[in-house]
Parts: sequence; structure tokens; C-alpha cells
Amino acid sequence: MDSHCSSISESLLAAAGRRSINTMPISVRGESYEAGEKKCISDVRRTFCLFVTFDLLFITLLWIIELNVNGGIQKQLDQEVLHYNYEASFFDIFLLAVFRFAFLILAYAVCRLRHWWAIAITTAVSCAFLIVKVILSKLLSQGAFGYLLPIISFVLAWIETWLLDFKVLPQEAEDENRYQSLVAAAERPPLMNPGAMSEGQFYSPPESVADSDEELDDKHDPEKGLLQKVT
Repeated sequence: MDSHCSSISESLLAAAGRRSINTMPISVRGESYEAGEKKCISDVRRTFCLFVTFDLLFITLLWIIELNVNGGIQKQLDQEVLHYNYEASFFDIFLLAVFRFAFLILAYAVCRLRHWWAIAITTAVSCAFLIVKVILSKLLSQGAFGYLLPIISFVLAWIETWLLDFKVLPQEAEDENRYQSLVAAAERPPLMNPGAMSEGQFYSPPESVADSDEELDDKHDPEKGLLQKVT
């Protein structure tokens, strides 16, 4: 009887263990996703921030090459920065790249903004400034860099807009919806609760063969059974 009860308790523990194993992956995935979301930014947002950094470094590299080609870095810095001329200087295009970098990194890396208004401001300012500068300045008469720097700055600003609007924000919204569904699934009660055990699960073990044989003999020979009881 004791061995049978112990086997029943072991089966109940095994069933409870299976239920806990079935529900564990959902909660673990939800907690790991929440921890990852709190500790770091998403992969697509990190890629966007890297591209914004590339924008600044690439424009800076092109500007340094332009300074070196047109008479030396020190001389051109004095002419384009200290004696700034809107019609002939590339220094403002470099400052425009610095503005995009600082504003976008502050908005989407530091503050982790989930809206498009910051990238809309930087792209609108960049496009308006570059169009006015190309129309009013004399950059087109200064060789290849007069074409290269405005065009590349314009294209990079729009690539940043495309990355954020079509990659970063939709992907993060999808990840957030997936996380909410995992949390809801983890908090949802199980569909089938374990019911009460039936009476058939509790039964007495069969009597031994020796006892059954003795009872049969007593039934067939009542005098023998009576003598055994008297003695």
C-alpha cells in the first residue's frame, strides 16, 4: 500500500513538472526580451546610429580632402573658417553634417525617440540649406568638390530618413507587439486545469495467494475452519 501511494505521488510530481516545463519557455523568453530591451537599443536602431556616424565621418573626410587639394589644409582652413564666405566655403556643409549627427544621436540613441519628427527636421533643414546654397553660391565653379559635397550630403540625409521610417520604427513596433503577446501568453491561465483524481486511482493491493487459498479451504471445509478459530 505504501509503495503504491509513493508511486501515485511520484506521478503527480512528474505531471506538475511537465506543466512547469511547458510554461517555462514563454516566461523565460518574455523576461529575456524585456531585459534586452532595457539594457541596450535594438539592432536596427544601432545600425541607424552607425550610419549617422558614417554620414559625419564621410563628409568630414571629403572636406579635408577638398582643403588639401585646394592649397593645403592650414591655408584653406583660414580662408573657409576664419574668413567664411557663404558663396565659396564648404565649411557650412561640414557644420550641416555635424548638426544632423548631434540632433539624431541625441534623439534616437540618447532619448530613444520612437517618432519620425526628429529625422523630418534634419532632412528638411538639410535639403533647404543645400538647395539654397547650390543656387546662390559659386560651388559649381570650384571643380568636382563643388558638385560632390552637396550631392552626397543630400543623398545621405534621405538615406537616413529611409532607414528610420522603413526599417527602424516598423521593426521595433513588431518586436514590441511580439513581446506583448509573449507577456500575455505567460500571464494567461492554462486552458485545462488538473481535475480531482477519481476513486479508481486509489485501490487496495490484492491479497496474497496463500491467504486466498486458506479462505477457499475454510469455505469448503467449515469444520476445519471452526476448529482453527477455536484453537
